[in-house]
Amino acid sequence: MKNTTIYKSIILTMSMGLTLMGCGSDEKQTVDTSAAVPVTVADVDMGDSSTILAGSGQIKAVNSATLSTRMMGYVESLPVKIGQKVNKGDLLISINNGDLRAKKAQVEASITEATVAFNNAKKDYERFKNLFKESSASQKELDDITARYEMAKARLEAANQMKNEVNSQFTYADIRAPFSGVVTNTYIDAGDMANPGVPLVSVESPGGFEVEAKVAENNISAIKVGTIAQVLVKALDTTITGKVSELSASAQNTGGQYVMKVALDETDAKILSGMYATVRLEAENESNGKKVVTVPSEALVHKGQLTGVYTLGQDNVALLRWLRLGENYGDEVEVLSGLSKGDQYIVSAEGKLYNGAKVSIQ
Repeated sequence: MKNTTIYKSIILTMSMGLTLMGCGSDEKQTVDTSAAVPVTVADVDMGDSSTILAGSGQIKAVNSATLSTRMMGYVESLPVKIGQKVNKGDLLISINNGDLRAKKAQVEASITEATVAFNNAKKDYERFKNLFKESSASQKELDDITARYEMAKARLEAANQMKNEVNSQFTYADIRAPFSGVVTNTYIDAGDMANPGVPLVSVESPGGFEVEAKVAENNISAIKVGTIAQVLVKALDTTITGKVSELSASAQNTGGQYVMKVALDETDAKILSGMYATVRLEAENESNGKKVVTVPSEALVHKGQLTGVYTLGQDNVALLRWLRLGENYGDEVEVLSGLSKGDQYIVSAEGKLYNGAKVSIQ
């Protein structure tokens, strides 16, 4: 009887152990099962050694003007609107010019008076010159009448020049389009006070565009006027060819950056002034080029003073790798060290990433 009780206890203990082992096995299996984070990856590639990633800038019209005035007065009329097409010489803004009209009337009266005095002095001069030839007038009389004639001539010339000055002031009262184009902006309304030097209206001629960008000093030696350029317009996701048309020879007042202008070739792309673009130049030979590795700014991970990117490791595992960065090129950042050609990095993820997280490539 005693042995039977012992056997029953052993069997009960073994059953409870097997039950606990089964439960533990199920719990371990649940922990190991984790969902992979869907990610988008890209391959690290070295830039072509025959190209230079020069920088980024804004597109603007080659032929553009922002007009202002040299006089103060109220705006009488503003007959144009933003987006309106205008021809060369069309009135854009009219500023009250009552004082100019009054001054013009005074000048015209002075011209009339000076003309009459000049004609009389001229007649006296011709008459005395003939009398002097006939010995009927003295040398002093001829000298006096000659002086009066020259003074009358000078007064008439001064009056005419004053008229030219007044007429030139009217160009700042009635502001007209310097060329045919489109009104891109107006900075004042009818009834407002126009002040000297303050922008009033902007006009640009469509068709010719250029990109103004700034170039770092380590790239400037490989660039010259006429260098071929590839311009990526980010808003349109298209690339347009062009050539360097202007290049600054000094960076003294531009913070160590050299100003460069790239004239864009004709294109069917609907580019507009103000669009941002990234400029890549073609060097004449490979020795002038610079191999550049760039990654999108959105792929970077910032932790304190460190910046890195998640790379794709073996068995589709995310591995955080710290980077040393260089210059910014629009939405891209130059990687000086930390990535090599052939590496794959994660551009975006549909979940939270961490070092060692399982990922699935989309």
